[in-house]
Amino acid sequence: MAIPKETKSAEPEASFKTILPEDIDWKPFAAFPPAVRLAVLVGQPSEDGPYMIRVKVPGGVKLMPHRHPEDRVYTVISGVFYIGLGDEFNADKLEAYPPGAVIVLPGNTSHFHWAKSGEHVSQVTAIGPLGLEYVDSRDDPRGENFAR
Repeated sequence: MAIPKETKSAEPEASFKTILPEDIDWKPFAAFPPAVRLAVLVGQPSEDGPYMIRVKVPGGVKLMPHRHPEDRVYTVISGVFYIGLGDEFNADKLEAYPPGAVIVLPGNTSHFHWAKSGEHVSQVTAIGPLGLEYVDSRDDPRGENFAR
Protein backbone atom coordinates (compact mmCIF):
# COMPACT_ATOMS: atom_id res chain seq x y z
CA MET A 1 0.00 0.00 0.00
CA ALA A 2 1.41 3.35 -0.99
CA ILE A 3 1.43 6.09 1.62
CA PRO A 4 0.39 9.47 0.21
CA LYS A 5 3.12 12.08 0.39
CA GLU A 6 2.01 15.35 1.94
CA THR A 7 3.95 18.52 1.41
CA LYS A 8 3.40 21.83 3.12
CA SER A 9 5.56 23.83 0.74
CA ALA A 10 4.38 24.89 -2.69
CA GLU A 11 7.83 23.92 -3.99
CA PRO A 12 9.13 21.01 -1.87
CA GLU A 13 12.06 20.49 -4.22
CA ALA A 14 13.34 23.98 -3.37
CA SER A 15 13.80 23.10 0.33
CA PHE A 16 14.75 19.43 -0.07
CA LYS A 17 18.35 18.88 1.04
CA THR A 18 20.63 15.91 1.54
CA ILE A 19 24.04 15.67 3.16
CA LEU A 20 26.20 12.66 2.46
CA PRO A 21 28.95 11.69 4.93
CA GLU A 22 31.67 12.49 2.39
CA ASP A 23 30.26 16.01 1.96
CA ILE A 24 30.47 16.97 5.63
CA ASP A 25 32.79 19.94 6.09
CA TRP A 26 34.68 19.42 9.36
CA LYS A 27 36.30 22.54 10.80
CA PRO A 28 38.05 23.59 14.01
CA PHE A 29 35.86 25.44 16.49
CA ALA A 30 37.52 28.07 18.70
CA ALA A 31 35.70 26.96 21.86
CA PHE A 32 36.95 23.35 21.56
CA PRO A 33 40.41 21.85 22.06
CA PRO A 34 42.40 22.17 18.79
CA ALA A 35 42.01 18.52 17.68
CA VAL A 36 38.18 18.56 17.90
CA ARG A 37 36.19 19.24 14.73
CA LEU A 38 32.68 20.60 14.21
CA ALA A 39 30.43 20.49 11.15
CA VAL A 40 27.30 22.59 10.67
CA LEU A 41 24.65 20.46 8.96
CA VAL A 42 21.47 22.52 9.29
CA GLY A 43 20.82 26.14 10.24
CA GLN A 44 23.23 28.68 11.64
CA PRO A 45 24.19 27.90 15.27
CA SER A 46 25.13 31.54 15.91
CA GLU A 47 21.60 32.71 15.09
CA ASP A 48 18.13 32.31 16.58
CA GLY A 49 16.48 29.16 15.27
CA PRO A 50 16.99 25.42 14.98
CA TYR A 51 20.39 24.01 14.13
CA MET A 52 22.09 20.64 13.79
CA ILE A 53 25.83 20.12 14.15
CA ARG A 54 28.17 17.17 14.41
CA VAL A 55 31.19 17.08 16.69
CA LYS A 56 34.14 14.73 16.11
CA VAL A 57 36.38 14.17 19.12
CA PRO A 58 39.63 12.20 18.67
CA GLY A 59 40.50 9.46 21.15
CA GLY A 60 41.89 10.68 24.45
CA VAL A 61 40.58 14.25 24.17
CA LYS A 62 38.71 15.74 27.13
CA LEU A 63 36.19 18.57 27.00
CA MET A 64 36.34 20.03 30.47
CA PRO A 65 33.24 21.08 32.43
CA HIS A 66 31.11 23.54 30.52
CA ARG A 67 27.50 24.47 29.92
CA HIS A 68 25.29 25.64 27.08
CA PRO A 69 22.33 28.00 27.59
CA GLU A 70 20.24 26.07 25.07
CA ASP A 71 18.57 22.69 25.61
CA ARG A 72 20.34 20.07 23.48
CA VAL A 73 19.63 16.65 22.07
CA TYR A 74 22.73 14.55 21.40
CA THR A 75 22.64 11.52 19.10
CA VAL A 76 25.68 9.27 19.10
CA ILE A 77 26.70 8.65 15.48
CA SER A 78 29.85 6.57 15.99
CA GLY A 79 32.22 5.47 18.73
CA VAL A 80 31.37 5.54 22.41
CA PHE A 81 30.19 8.91 23.74
CA TYR A 82 31.16 9.55 27.36
CA ILE A 83 29.43 12.34 29.27
CA GLY A 84 29.38 13.23 32.96
CA LEU A 85 27.46 15.87 34.87
CA GLY A 86 28.95 18.38 37.29
CA ASP A 87 31.20 21.40 37.69
CA GLU A 88 34.38 19.30 38.10
CA PHE A 89 35.80 16.68 35.76
CA ASN A 90 35.34 13.31 37.46
CA ALA A 91 36.01 10.16 35.42
CA ASP A 92 33.86 8.16 37.88
CA LYS A 93 30.79 10.21 36.84
CA LEU A 94 31.17 9.43 33.12
CA GLU A 95 28.42 7.39 31.48
CA ALA A 96 29.10 5.59 28.20
CA TYR A 97 26.61 5.70 25.32
CA PRO A 98 26.86 3.59 22.14
CA PRO A 99 26.00 4.59 18.55
CA GLY A 100 22.29 5.30 18.22
CA ALA A 101 21.89 6.51 21.81
CA VAL A 102 20.05 9.80 22.39
CA ILE A 103 20.90 12.07 25.32
CA VAL A 104 18.69 15.02 26.30
CA LEU A 105 20.69 17.72 28.09
CA PRO A 106 18.76 20.63 29.61
CA GLY A 107 20.25 24.09 29.12
CA ASN A 108 22.71 25.40 31.71
CA THR A 109 23.63 21.88 32.90
CA SER A 110 27.34 21.64 33.66
CA HIS A 111 28.86 18.60 31.96
CA PHE A 112 32.08 17.20 30.52
CA HIS A 113 33.18 14.68 27.91
CA TRP A 114 36.10 12.32 27.40
CA ALA A 115 36.80 10.31 24.25
CA LYS A 116 37.99 7.61 26.62
CA SER A 117 37.88 4.61 24.29
CA GLY A 118 38.63 6.28 20.95
CA GLU A 119 37.17 8.78 18.52
CA HIS A 120 33.46 9.50 18.71
CA VAL A 121 31.07 11.54 16.62
CA SER A 122 27.92 13.03 18.12
CA GLN A 123 25.15 15.03 16.52
CA VAL A 124 23.64 17.97 18.39
CA THR A 125 20.19 19.34 17.65
CA ALA A 126 19.08 22.52 19.40
CA ILE A 127 17.54 25.98 19.06
CA GLY A 128 20.20 28.68 18.71
CA PRO A 129 22.05 30.68 19.30
CA LEU A 130 24.67 28.18 20.44
CA GLY A 131 26.48 29.14 23.60
CA LEU A 132 29.39 27.51 25.41
CA GLU A 133 30.78 28.65 28.75
CA TYR A 134 33.51 26.75 30.59
CA VAL A 135 33.13 26.41 34.36
CA ASP A 136 36.84 27.26 34.76
CA SER A 137 38.05 29.94 32.33
CA ARG A 138 41.49 28.25 32.22
CA ASP A 139 39.83 25.39 30.28
CA ASP A 140 38.54 27.71 27.55
CA PRO A 141 40.75 27.62 24.42
CA ARG A 142 39.38 31.06 23.44
CA GLY A 143 40.82 32.76 26.53
CA GLU A 144 44.22 34.10 27.34
CA ASN A 145 44.24 32.03 30.57
CA PHE A 146 43.96 28.71 28.69
CA ALA A 147 46.02 26.24 30.75
CA ARG A 148 45.92 23.00 28.77
